[in-house]
Amino acid sequence: MQHYDFIIIGTGAGGGTLARKLAPTGKKILILERGDYIPREKENWDTEEVFLKARYKAKENWTDKDGKSFHPGIHYCVGGNTKVYGAALLRMREQDFDEVKHHGGISPAWDIKYNVLASYYLEAEKLYSVHGLRGSDPTEPAETNPYSLPPLEHEPRIQELFDDIKKLGLKPFPLPIGFKNGEENGESKVVLDRFDGFPDPTESKADAHVVGIKEALKYANVTLETNSYVSRLLTDGSGKEIKSVEVIRNGETISYSANIVVVSAGAINSAALLLRSANEKHPKGLANGSDAVGRHYMAHNNSAMVALSTKPNPTKFGKTFAINDYYFGTEDFDFPMGHIQMLGKSDALMFRDDAPSFAPGLTLDYMAKHALDFWMTSEDLPLPENRVTLDKNGNIVLSYSANNIEGHKRLQKKLRWILEHTGCETHLLPNNIYLGKKIPIAGTAHQCGTIRFGNDPKTSALNINCRAHEVENLYVVDGSFFPSSSAVNPALTIMANALRVGDHLINEIL
Repeated sequence: MQHYDFIIIGTGAGGGTLARKLAPTGKKILILERGDYIPREKENWDTEEVFLKARYKAKENWTDKDGKSFHPGIHYCVGGNTKVYGAALLRMREQDFDEVKHHGGISPAWDIKYNVLASYYLEAEKLYSVHGLRGSDPTEPAETNPYSLPPLEHEPRIQELFDDIKKLGLKPFPLPIGFKNGEENGESKVVLDRFDGFPDPTESKADAHVVGIKEALKYANVTLETNSYVSRLLTDGSGKEIKSVEVIRNGETISYSANIVVVSAGAINSAALLLRSANEKHPKGLANGSDAVGRHYMAHNNSAMVALSTKPNPTKFGKTFAINDYYFGTEDFDFPMGHIQMLGKSDALMFRDDAPSFAPGLTLDYMAKHALDFWMTSEDLPLPENRVTLDKNGNIVLSYSANNIEGHKRLQKKLRWILEHTGCETHLLPNNIYLGKKIPIAGTAHQCGTIRFGNDPKTSALNINCRAHEVENLYVVDGSFFPSSSAVNPALTIMANALRVGDHLINEIL
């Protein structure tokens, strides 16, 4: 059995970032990825292949709490879900680390505060080439250092919309985007187009493959094994240490061992792995004496909204600004509502299933050419009954009921008000036609919370350094550790925390 200093399971925002952090130490590192590289091919930018045929999604089904089967929007590949993310990289708000009262309940405080992650947020922003403008977001945490790269420019129709929203007295701001545009290295400029939701064959998107794994593999001490499904983690007789990692590759079972095992398979699959690894010392699942593993699943209340305008929108990439004026509530609603951002530009095929029946004569192509695309995120709460479990065959069951919905409904109304009171008011199609769609359970892009960290072993699975309370050489560095979800994309916080855990491992464990 081959032995390593570190085994990292998963190559997404957490695992990919940690691999890059640890690579220069010279320690022997094995990275295990259940998928393979996404090929660089013309289908990368083909809407029908990517969205309608789900070419790059995992070829498996899960079941919900009612036993209904669904196809999850999850990607098993080098870079994980970051290969298709929109690279919107925002910090959690400082207040998000404290207890927050919502209309639907309480979002619990973290056992670390914002200042613990502040320097790592800055490190992650530099590492992932985040373009932004410090001080433009009215709710962002204080930071004296500017972004190292300027904000992305708005295309003309988006700039017009941005200016109109400012005239309402709101504070739209350039959306922080992770983008390696090549200009800083003297390379030719990349024109953004198929980016949000698509794999990027130009490798200009700052994802965990390009930024993390690709750079880590430049070191001779780092090995990546793809198509390697980790089936179980086996402990020694005491149950306090992982003695082997069981991997299935091409139908063959292989075992590895390591001084430190880091799980970073995504909040759902990391929880499933620990549950699959139950043994005599851990009858409810590995490191699950608290019964927290798999529970408190969160994925945000997310909605997409498209406003159809009589004025054409020839924009190639519209994901360049956001609105946080309603993040913590307003004078007419004392509870948080959430975050609004633009989406990458839609095209005709994306409307195939959502075209409004009340808009006769509108072709899909016309709709796409006149669409303004938005994304809204509100916080969902960490309910213990929202959880990951396994069925009798070891397959994933994802039980989730939407919660804390009122703030999200009000955020949708705020966005409609914005559109009806900006320069859009003279351009919107009659009857204020919108396409609105709440993201269903299959939308797992913002998954977090299933192996929460904290100081109390009775209520958490990990300590504040993301090491399992009950297993001395087990760490978790994906979104599983979140005690609450905030209302911004979780990727930057996962990356920053992976850098923090990396420093802990380098300075205190090695």
